[in-house]
Amino acid sequence: MAENEGVIEELDTTTVRGSLAARLRDAVQKRWPADVQAIGLCGSMAHGDDNDGSDINLVVVTYRPKTGPKPALRKVDGIPVELRVTTGEEGLGQARALTPRWPLQADQYITTFPLHDPQKWFTDQREAHLSLLAEARPIEFTGMARHDWAVASGAHTRAVRLAQWFDTDAALILMAEARLHAALVTGLLTRTHFRNAADAVRRTGLASADTQELGAILKYQGEELGARGRPVDGALGALFD
Repeated sequence: MAENEGVIEELDTTTVRGSLAARLRDAVQKRWPADVQAIGLCGSMAHGDDNDGSDINLVVVTYRPKTGPKPALRKVDGIPVELRVTTGEEGLGQARALTPRWPLQADQYITTFPLHDPQKWFTDQREAHLSLLAEARPIEFTGMARHDWAVASGAHTRAVRLAQWFDTDAALILMAEARLHAALVTGLLTRTHFRNAADAVRRTGLASADTQELGAILKYQGEELGARGRPVDGALGALFD
């Protein structure tokens, strides 16, 4: 991937969200000048396709733990703002780790617009994550996929049971969980990352899958995992492999 692929070239401060993002950056730098290593934008604003309903995803990188601003999630001037805070060491460590939620986490490592980054920390984070992806073995992705499959299968089974008991509201919640984790399985098996949970279920075609359709998809995924050396069921001893 090119270094700036998928990332805006500059922040448009003439828009309401762009102006607020710049003000947030300035406020953080003014209040914690010695603590902050970098500040960046993730999500739709970094991609340049934000709209009136978009929020601002701001990440602040500090030199040391327990310094800088506290993580926050609230509205500012009517616009939802998510403020994440990490140390430089922690952030690079996260970018070098593969987890079952990788399809939802990768975008923040690969596509971040630096609002303040004199030491090119976000470039280091991106390169660390791309190196992880280049070096990761297929069995690592299938191992994470099997974890997500187990969550999806369990949620689907409970949703079916609750629907039979006419507990529709609870069944709907569990179906949403099952669809998302089934989407994560697809993302891991195909090394595809998504922008968010809604993007994941939409792009994998799972957004409208009913219990029967999802059951068939999970059956296929289970067979695929078995064919790739990660069977979803087995003898007791296999639990510890």
